[in-house]
Amino acid sequence: MLTIIPTGVVLADPAGPTDYRSEIIAIDPPTPEISVAVLGGDSFVELTVDLGTEVVVIGYRGDPYLWFQPDGTVLENTLSPSTYLNAERYGTDFPAFADPDAEPEWREVGTTGRWSWHDHRAHLMQPVPPFGTEPGDRILESVLPLVVDGNEVDVTVISTWQPEPSAVPIWIGGVVGLLVGLAGVLLITRGGPMAAAVLVPAALGFVVGLWQYASLPAETGPKLTWWLLPLLAGGAALCALIPFVRRDRTIAAVLIGLAGLLLAGWGWMRRDGLTAAIVPSNAPNWFDRGATVAVLIAGLLVVILGAWELIRSLRRPDRCDDNSADQ
Repeated sequence: MLTIIPTGVVLADPAGPTDYRSEIIAIDPPTPEISVAVLGGDSFVELTVDLGTEVVVIGYRGDPYLWFQPDGTVLENTLSPSTYLNAERYGTDFPAFADPDAEPEWREVGTTGRWSWHDHRAHLMQPVPPFGTEPGDRILESVLPLVVDGNEVDVTVISTWQPEPSAVPIWIGGVVGLLVGLAGVLLITRGGPMAAAVLVPAALGFVVGLWQYASLPAETGPKLTWWLLPLLAGGAALCALIPFVRRDRTIAAVLIGLAGLLLAGWGWMRRDGLTAAIVPSNAPNWFDRGATVAVLIAGLLVVILGAWELIRSLRRPDRCDDNSADQ
């Protein structure tokens, strides 16, 4: 008996920086109706199935886990332990009702014949590399079993420990961040709007964050904060440029400080990507790392400058000159 419960997607934890790259090295027998890839270094397996082809992904206990129907509908078995184990990268627990021997209960999760999911067979199930290995070594080889139009198909996955990334982009990003801070100082001392300098790192962070967000399918749980925080920082800086606000040094300083906090927070949340070999983004990883450092340092300096201006404004509450507004 086929049971399908209402649509509802349980997102996995999002892809994060990693030191391992997983790849599909074989599909046996060759099956042109399917395409398999690994996203985010080693975070998600993505399966795309041609219309007219039926595929069942077999779970860890030999039970049906995902069902790609010929019309493109993708179903997930809510009674498969794999459904719950795959909710986290290192997931090891599943509810008692998840029974691999039970009749499947299917939940619709997709309609385009494509779906991505965490699969423990595609990545190392521990946060540290195996003892006795070094960068360049293969640390995992496993098989992801499928049933394609009734025929068994084995997808072989390997994972390799990647070397540590170059530190050059980080140093360049640091210099860029310092230059933004210097620009802010010059604007303050010359009576210009310091908020104009904030717009540069805000735009940089927005581009990098949106690029990463768009690099991963929705079911992998990409974070809105990847692009939302720098967007809000840019909005705060733009508000500080409004003539009415610029005449009020206190409000302008608070807005600048808020923008700096948002930028610094965005950079700090992405700090793991500075040393990891792979950042889960289609953007060049060197660009992502350099931009992260630039925005982080610029944000910290903007916070300091905003606090400085706030103190100056509170010490001189009577001085409010349109022509000498620093923000």
